[in-house]
Amino acid sequence: MYGKHFFTKGGNPLESFVDWLNGIIWSQGLVYLCLGIGLFYSIATRFLQLRHFKDMIKLMFQGKSSDSGVSSFQALSMALAGRVGTGNIAGVATAIAYGGPGAVFWMWLIAFLGSGSAFVEAALGQVYKTKQDGQFRGGPAYYIEKGLKIKWYAVLFAIVTVIATGMLLPGVQANSIAVGLNNAFGISPIITGIILIVVLGSIIFGGVKRIAAVAQIIVPFMALGYILVALLIVALNISQLPTVISLIFASAFGSDAAFGGIIGAAIAWGVKRGIYSNEAGQGTAPHAAAAAEVSHPAKQGLVQAFSVYVDTLFVCSATAFMILITGMYNVTPEGAPPIVNNLGDMEPGPGYTQQAVESVFPGFGAPFVAVSLFFFAFTTIMAYYYMAETNLAYINQKVKRVWSEYLLKIAILGVVFYGSVKTAGLAWALGDIGVGSMAWLNIIAILLLSKPALKVLKDYESQKKEGKDPVFDPGKLGIKDADFWEKEYRYTPPTESNNSKTLSS
Repeated sequence: MYGKHFFTKGGNPLESFVDWLNGIIWSQGLVYLCLGIGLFYSIATRFLQLRHFKDMIKLMFQGKSSDSGVSSFQALSMALAGRVGTGNIAGVATAIAYGGPGAVFWMWLIAFLGSGSAFVEAALGQVYKTKQDGQFRGGPAYYIEKGLKIKWYAVLFAIVTVIATGMLLPGVQANSIAVGLNNAFGISPIITGIILIVVLGSIIFGGVKRIAAVAQIIVPFMALGYILVALLIVALNISQLPTVISLIFASAFGSDAAFGGIIGAAIAWGVKRGIYSNEAGQGTAPHAAAAAEVSHPAKQGLVQAFSVYVDTLFVCSATAFMILITGMYNVTPEGAPPIVNNLGDMEPGPGYTQQAVESVFPGFGAPFVAVSLFFFAFTTIMAYYYMAETNLAYINQKVKRVWSEYLLKIAILGVVFYGSVKTAGLAWALGDIGVGSMAWLNIIAILLLSKPALKVLKDYESQKKEGKDPVFDPGKLGIKDADFWEKEYRYTPPTESNNSKTLSS
């Protein structure tokens, strides 16, 4: 969803400062921290991403929506709306361009490990969620306040998130839509901007239920459509598939003659782009996870763990195989001469995917990428709004400021229109600073909250072992301040409605 932005040399002082700050926040430290917690949680949960894979699939379709919450599938779709973005097209191309084909393997690895982190943050979002104005709300700000008891830390996270996702990032996604539609169909960016704000306005003024309803239709459609085109391109070049797979693995470990000298770049770019794409541990997905109506936090944790697979192992892999199997890519490591130059001076990005599709289906590449970018970026804007709204609701939970909610809606529509007609490079960089700050704040928080998260998983597993439909009771686990579960939750077994179990009065 996100990508690191670098300004060209010789920019103004503000741009230079923002670029410098971006370099610090998105440093190797954040990359290794994300990789490290993914490995830690994979080991601590005994690789739940393998052991509970069957549960992930089943649980995805089990939960039903209620007056207060959305279904597990709707929450998954909302999270995927954020995870699956333009980075799934542009980010993969960039990883290959600077790290070689081996970068794809390291993207796969970070997705596998990152699903452990995704489980933890989503489960915590469920544990400490609250019912506010008749709707479930939750996310890092909520579990930082309730779990860690550090109010200023929670408020800081909420403010950073409102600014980053509500005011800075949406415009850049809108710009990618406008540019793509203009290039492919000649549609004026002004027309695109008007269409975007009309459609987006009709969705966000309808509240979280409407966002969830739209996401559950668009997200599966866009992901499946994209993957099917990729499979068709692979099928038409099937003789090349064994060579491509061999190249990915050989390049990842430095045994390929051409790419053996850039194994460090393959690891660095693969891990970075994987993290940017799947966002595991960055604090974005727990907002949607907390909105789900489930009987146990681990259920939505497992569903969200699967969303990392969808983002990287399915959608990013679709892009990678289209590019590699058609040979439509360049590889030029930073500060080194080109190793592969099949596309001349083309900048790494959507153009690689466009050329890959064009090579198999002439005349189809530009429209296909433009439409894909439209759906990927539009659903990401929806996810941005929901994250911003949730954190604004957190800030406003003690004092009703209805005007601030309308102001946020108007602001995001204004930013989307402005971004459609004007490139917003500085806003992209500022947004990256905001999202990077969210990641640092969230990773520290979930590490400090490892104990309750792991208790939740253990409780789920022990109840499953006893043949029960797992139901969460925080009191039995010694987890405090899970207010909704302690005071409001009622459990009705999925079969006999007259045999209901009440956890608290």
